[in-house]
Amino acid sequence: MHRTTLLPENWWDVAAEAAVGNAAGQDVVALRAEIDQLRRALAGRAVIDQACGMVMVLAPCRRGAARNLLVDISRQCNTKLPDVAVAVVAAWEGEPLSRPMQRALRHALRRLYAEDRGCDAHLADEPSGRGKS
Repeated sequence: MHRTTLLPENWWDVAAEAAVGNAAGQDVVALRAEIDQLRRALAGRAVIDQACGMVMVLAPCRRGAARNLLVDISRQCNTKLPDVAVAVVAAWEGEPLSRPMQRALRHALRRLYAEDRGCDAHLADEPSGRGKS
């Protein structure tokens, strides 16, 4: 006759906490922390991908340029990239962007278009040089 033992759902957590005193227990705790961090990163990744797709459609540009645009907004607003992505997705659904994000978006789009034309933004305002002798 076989004896089956059912373990509670949180058994690993309990076992890890009980074994923290030894090296193996500390490894388990460190691995659980890493898993939690990776789960949070993956959750943020989905909204970043969605925002990149929106920028690609609206700008139009390639994926790398769209991500760089979001990163640029993130830096200008001193906001984490997933938070910028959430704001862009919310703006698509009717929630207005904050004033700083609006300014950062305009600035990033100007830079993107200037790079697309193959010139810097400050060169776009200079005369073309036609008619010079």
